[in-house]
Amino acid sequence: MGLDIRMPIGLMFSIFGVLLLGYGLLTRGSEIYQRSLGLNINLEWGIVLLVFGVVMLWLGRRPGTRPQQ
Repeated sequence: MGLDIRMPIGLMFSIFGVLLLGYGLLTRGSEIYQRSLGLNINLEWGIVLLVFGVVMLWLGRRPGTRPQQ
């Protein structure tokens, strides 16, 4: 069975990363980040999720790495 889940996982994490990154960018300087010691957690984790999603998409699109059917 040639099930390759790298593409759907990469797409899911990329979408969540873009959404979280966008929210973090829109709420920069807001008072909601005072509880987290002034760190924009949404922005930082949005970047992490986006990078992970892009890496998974890249790994899924590489030639020669697809499972045999």
